Amino acid sequence: MCIKKARHVWLLFFFGLWPLSAWAGVDNALYAELLANHVHGGLVDYAGLKADRAGLDAYLDHLAEVRPGELSRDEQMAFYINLYNARTLQLVVDNYPEIETIKDLGGLFSSPWKEDIVRLDGKLVSLDHLEHDIIRPVFQDERVHFALNCSARSCPPLFDRPFEGRRIEVQLERVARAFVNDSEFNRLDGGTLYVSRIFKWFSRDFPPDLIGWFLDYASGDFRKELEELVRNGDRPGIRYLDYDWSLNDAGR
Repeated sequence: MCIKKARHVWLLFFFGLWPLSAWAGVDNALYAELLANHVHGGLVDYAGLKADRAGLDAYLDHLAEVRPGELSRDEQMAFYINLYNARTLQLVVDNYPEIETIKDLGGLFSSPWKEDIVRLDGKLVSLDHLEHDIIRPVFQDERVHFALNCSARSCPPLFDRPFEGRRIEVQLERVARAFVNDSEFNRLDGGTLYVSRIFKWFSRDFPPDLIGWFLDYASGDFRKELEELVRNGDRPGIRYLDYDWSLNDAGR
C-alpha cells in the first residue's frame, strides 16, 4: 500500500468512517463486554442490558457490515452463532419488561423466529433462516444446539463470551459438556434417562444411538451410572422433559 493510500485508510479508521469488517474482520470486543457485564450463570440481566442498548445496537450494526463469505469456515460458524444470539437478545430487550416469554412476540399466525428481523449480508432474514437454513445444514454439528440461545429457561444457558473462529472447537465442546452434565436439563433416574426436548425436536442432528452419544459427553457419577447400566445390558429408556419457555431473566 502506498504512503498516500495508507494515510487515507488510517484517517478513515481514526474518524470511525472505515468499516470495521474491512479493517479487521469480525470484532467481538463490544459483545464480549456486554456478555461479561450482563450474563451470569447463563441468565441475562435484561434490565441492565436494556440500559446498555446502544452497545448492543452498535455490535449488530457491525455484524450487518460483515461479509460472511469472506470468512473462514470456523469464523463463519462463530459469526452466525453470535449473530443469532445477539439479535435474540435485542429482540427481548425491545420488548422488556412487558413479556414473560419470547413466545409472547410475533403475530397470530407467526412466531418471532419467522420474522425477517436479522440484517445479514445486505438482506433481512429470520432467526429460523439462520438456524435451519444456514447453521444446521451447512455446518452439520449437533453441538450448535448448545450454543444457540432462545432466551428461555430450558434453553442451553447463554455462553458468557462470544464464539470465536479460532476457538470454536473448544467452545462447542465446553457448552455441550456443560449442558449434558447439568441435571436441570438431563438426568438418570430409576433406569430412565430424562433429557431435554432438544434431543427430540432435533433428533435428526444427533446419532441414532443417543445413549452412546451421552456416554461420550457425560462425566463423573452421571457417566459411571450410565456405563454401569449399559455394561449390565440394561440400556436406559429415554423420556423428554417439559420445556420451560419463561424468560431466562436473572431479575425474575
